[in-house]
Amino acid sequence: MIPWHKIDTVLLDMDGTLLDLHFDNAFWMEHVPAQYAQYHGIDHFQAIELLTKKMQKKQGQLQWYCLDYWSEVTSLPIAELKRDLEHKIRFRPHVPDFLQAVKDAGKRSVIVTNAHRGSVDIKMHKTGLDALVDRIISSHDYGYAKEDQHFWQHLLDDEGFDLERSVLIDDSVPVLESAKRFGIQHLLCITQPDSQKPERRVEGYASIDHFSDVMPAAKPSVDEDN
Repeated sequence: MIPWHKIDTVLLDMDGTLLDLHFDNAFWMEHVPAQYAQYHGIDHFQAIELLTKKMQKKQGQLQWYCLDYWSEVTSLPIAELKRDLEHKIRFRPHVPDFLQAVKDAGKRSVIVTNAHRGSVDIKMHKTGLDALVDRIISSHDYGYAKEDQHFWQHLLDDEGFDLERSVLIDDSVPVLESAKRFGIQHLLCITQPDSQKPERRVEGYASIDHFSDVMPAAKPSVDEDN
């Protein structure tokens, strides 16, 4: 599924790929509407309806992922509220082992996420994920979401990776489509981003559920080469 002998750089989404998307879904679909309803003195279902409309207008744009933007829109301390549910932040199956295998295979691992740096910091503190990869890049660093071609151009200029010798693993089909248009050769989709929701059927892309299915082999040692 991944021709590891042709791969130098492993680009990895964070939420729904390395980390269980259940945290984010529970936060945005349950916790934020509840807090919004309480703060503004409205019905819970009214809060869901209002927030859904606001979010749909920004879907796929950088603001969709921006904690500062939603703090302003909702009048709620979004980053602080995330800590209420941080016990739900957890790795998807076999992720630490996979990242160690990528390192042992001599590949560069770079997290490319649409998550705001405020969210990234909370998740790094909870999981220690930053110690398992070479670099973490947020789309907010470049000013463009991953759905935008400008993001990939900034990433290419920044990282200097080879489009034909890189793989992107992501749970978002729109993001994979954007990366494909840009020319990234190897693409892989996650079928069950949220552990509390059914596995999805993904059309048009190779897909996996667990990282144990695509573990790279360790790079041969000098003695083995000889």
